[in-house]
Amino acid sequence: MSKKPNILILMADQLTPGALAAYGNTVCKTPNIDKLASQGVVFDSAYTNSPLCAPARYVFMSGKLPSRIRGYDNASELPSEVLTFGHYLRHAGYHTILSGKMHFCGADQMHGFEERLTTDIYPADFGWTPDWAQPEVRPSWYHNMGSVIDAGVCVRTNQLDFDEEVVFASRQKLFDLARDDDGRPFCMVVSLTHPHDPYAIPQRYWDRYLHAEIDMPKLAAADVAADPHTLRLRHVSDMDGTPVTDEQIRNARHAYYGAVSFVDDQIGEILDALQQSGQSDDTVILLLADHGDMLGERGLWYKMNFFEGAARVPLIVSAPSRFAAGRVGTSVSLADILPTLVDLAHDGNSPAHPETLDGRSLWPHLTGQDGHDEVIGEYLGEGAIAPLLMIRRGNFKFIHSPVDPDQLYDLRADPLERNNLADDPSQADRVHALRREVAERWDLQTLHSDVLASQQRRRFHYEAQTMGQRKSWDFQPFQDASQKYMRNHIELDTLEAMARFPKVHGHGG
Repeated sequence: MSKKPNILILMADQLTPGALAAYGNTVCKTPNIDKLASQGVVFDSAYTNSPLCAPARYVFMSGKLPSRIRGYDNASELPSEVLTFGHYLRHAGYHTILSGKMHFCGADQMHGFEERLTTDIYPADFGWTPDWAQPEVRPSWYHNMGSVIDAGVCVRTNQLDFDEEVVFASRQKLFDLARDDDGRPFCMVVSLTHPHDPYAIPQRYWDRYLHAEIDMPKLAAADVAADPHTLRLRHVSDMDGTPVTDEQIRNARHAYYGAVSFVDDQIGEILDALQQSGQSDDTVILLLADHGDMLGERGLWYKMNFFEGAARVPLIVSAPSRFAAGRVGTSVSLADILPTLVDLAHDGNSPAHPETLDGRSLWPHLTGQDGHDEVIGEYLGEGAIAPLLMIRRGNFKFIHSPVDPDQLYDLRADPLERNNLADDPSQADRVHALRREVAERWDLQTLHSDVLASQQRRRFHYEAQTMGQRKSWDFQPFQDASQKYMRNHIELDTLEAMARFPKVHGHGG
């Protein structure tokens, strides 16, 4: 097709694919996502490259792993020189727009987006910098088990306020795009903060589910041996200091499912606006998340690890006029989104990239050809004390950290990751090859030193910035009221004609 398609990216925060009917869940109710899945290409083995909000999003935006762009944790800056798909698509003639969360830290809050419709829900400063030098110290600002203990029904939350603003602004922008004479295709990212904890949701979403039908975790903490990283996560999120009951676990999962239904409703609102504005047929829709949520599996909550609940993400590409519906079983990742979007903008005939990417385009997967089957992951945030790495290829997942024993799982034979095969004699050659690959891919000693130095700089930076007069990096949306609604510099009939959609001819009543 010669016309460049519009691109609409629907992003949820901490949405594990195991909560969706499209990935086999039999409890959660998501009719809008189900429809996208039935009409689209569903990736059954899609992963985040870093199971933490900001690093995952930086990889999604840039197509590069955290170690290459110094996007180590939730208080890492995304350097302005890093090219994102915003830059690539603007270069290709797109109008790029962000509504909602992207967790940019630092003074640059645009990173290739021409417009931002809302501020972010999270701070843009360095205040959330972890400290690997003091692993015994729990950060006061980080996750604790209050989200699980206090899970249940609410009337309002910070997250509801944010997401409803995001959706309102997104719908309005879709209608504005249909009415203006710009002529460029658009790429709009609508990024919600639900179903991220805390697990609290209004009564009408809680009531969509019978409490007794909420499924419980398949594996309890006692069902598997805890690896050292799991033990550190239990400490950093105070899981050992705050034991939870089965009822609290069920409450948290119930509220999470309600939040997933909330997300589905918001997606429905956006898709309705896309349809009503006449732009559906020309728009490729991507549904994805930054990472998953353990939801009590293995006794763990939230993310920060490479087990399936935290590391896998939903990925659906819906464009029925371009790609036949189907499912893809090979492993892909968020790093693959940038080159895929560039291919979408050029109908699969992208010009050469100006730099080397870590991701690879999903165009072959979308068009029924053989595509790659590999994910490379890095975790460099809270709960770690050294780089934690993942290689996912074929049936196997390998997890390596220089301070911990290796982990190897055959996910086809063992989807719940019960059996660590790293010491199995039958896998010795595989483990040896993977360890050699790790040594070739990473200089782990240098990476470790770089992370520690960055943490030290940023903590000092934040302390200095909080002394005296404070200047915020948080994005401030600007609205020019002189250009809204009825103003005297535009003739009334002209203004009404510009604002009406679909356009009408003449002035009849």
